[in-house]
Amino acid sequence: MKRSWSTILLVGGLVGLLVLLGGLQYRWLCQISESEGEKARKRVQDQAERFAIDFNREIQGAYFNFQTDAESWKRKDWSAFNERYDFWREKTTYPDLITDFYFFEAKSDAAPVRFDRASRSFVSAEMTGELADLKTRFLDDKTFRPVYEDTYTLVLPIHEVAPKVEQIMLRSHTSDGPMLRNVPARFGHLVIRLDPVTIKDKILSDLTSKYFGDGEFRAAVTDLEGRAVFQSITGETTDGSAPLLDLSPDNFIFYANKDLMSKIKTEKKPGEEKREGIVLNSRMESHTFNRIESNGDDQKSVKIEVKGDTAPRTSIFTATTTTSAGNSPWTLQVQHSSGSLNTSVANTLRRNLAIGFGILFLLAAAIAAIIISTQRTKMVAQRQVDFVSSVSHEFRTPLAVIYSAGENLADGVAKEDAQVARYGSLIKGEGRKLTGMVEQILDFAGANSGRKKYNFAETSVDEIITAAIDECRPLLDAKEMSVEQNISNALPLINADGPALSQAIQNLIVNSVKYCNGEKWLRISAENGDGRIKIVVEDRGIGISRIDLRQIFEPFYRS
Repeated sequence: MKRSWSTILLVGGLVGLLVLLGGLQYRWLCQISESEGEKARKRVQDQAERFAIDFNREIQGAYFNFQTDAESWKRKDWSAFNERYDFWREKTTYPDLITDFYFFEAKSDAAPVRFDRASRSFVSAEMTGELADLKTRFLDDKTFRPVYEDTYTLVLPIHEVAPKVEQIMLRSHTSDGPMLRNVPARFGHLVIRLDPVTIKDKILSDLTSKYFGDGEFRAAVTDLEGRAVFQSITGETTDGSAPLLDLSPDNFIFYANKDLMSKIKTEKKPGEEKREGIVLNSRMESHTFNRIESNGDDQKSVKIEVKGDTAPRTSIFTATTTTSAGNSPWTLQVQHSSGSLNTSVANTLRRNLAIGFGILFLLAAAIAAIIISTQRTKMVAQRQVDFVSSVSHEFRTPLAVIYSAGENLADGVAKEDAQVARYGSLIKGEGRKLTGMVEQILDFAGANSGRKKYNFAETSVDEIITAAIDECRPLLDAKEMSVEQNISNALPLINADGPALSQAIQNLIVNSVKYCNGEKWLRISAENGDGRIKIVVEDRGIGISRIDLRQIFEPFYRS
């Protein structure tokens, strides 16, 4: 079959189109994967920050709620503390979070007092080694921290309050480091002991289920040394992080009236930095943090101004700070279940590329199959034409003989009985040939369409071969072919359609006779081996070339 230029151009165009689609698909999938990865990173970071906000809110509630002035401690008036304790238990989701309260006066020799829930008052307590070590740590301004995560303890300073405060500078950064100025003296420290079981098994566990309960991400909490506090992740890659146990910005003054905290707005003056928050109350309570927060190499100081003329006065507080997760006692770390979000995005990209290119491959295979099927159909059609031409040629010879014999009989050329009988026998023989050809064509058509029915029965191989030779005897005698038979004795019966198998053997005999190439010799053999009967028709003719052997079962193919 000659290939037309239009077919070649069509195939080339389709291949080019598939390559273009593959390139565009790769580019689009990469862009989509990058965009989805960025969205996922923002989403997981947002979830981590909300996780931290919820956790810190619980800790902050257990901390800031218990700020009182020094006068109540001096008078041993526990009503204010009990009011705050009841308020906290009513509002908190985890009332078991706080296990104990201890109060230490600023005097170095003062004995601690412990809150007794039964009497709702502070009573004398024994100074244990753990409490003594804790006291040594928070009495030193240089080492004071509001959170001592190793002992699950919060320390809240209780300050003396001056009758009138015009301005307080809490921190300034000098070459010697942070320095506090004009801060009211500390009267004592309230120690709040937290329950580690409640923090780990309830708060952290509930927040993990709330924000990462679908199992796509793993959440862990580590301390400043990188040790696992709650669960753990594999490797050092994290997809999101947020500071935990973060109580507040640097040092600031805190006020008691909780109802006014959300009602006052900040007035920003020209040149001032953004004010983070304002609270108002006629009674001022003070609290100081010693924590340095940084963002890279940039550090900012905190300035708090308290303005007022006469009591009751309005107190305004402003604070501007920078925050850093690295300075927080604990850090929330979030990691994708596959090891990292980048790994998950890469795996998803590879899967999408595999699916996309798989579809393109199937499309290319379908196009190739259509093209091959079209070419094959053309080849089969051409073979059908060749077959019809060959059959017409085969029919022409017996028809010519029948026509010539009939014409002689009609014209009276043959008048004697012997001649008439010879012409009649000739016509009969040629008619038998035509009938045989027609039957072969019909048998082939039936077998090729799958509609031919075979009658299987136990049959003797010797009888089938003998019947095939007898059917071909006139042709063998006409060609003066010498036939040898080599059929093994005691061949078993086979389950086959005798006439159909005999016809197959006859086809081989006829082909051997037609293409014997002058060698008038033919051998038919049958033998049993490994439970199978092998029937061989052998001649010394031109044979079939190796190239054509591949087409031996192709319909309408002629060598």
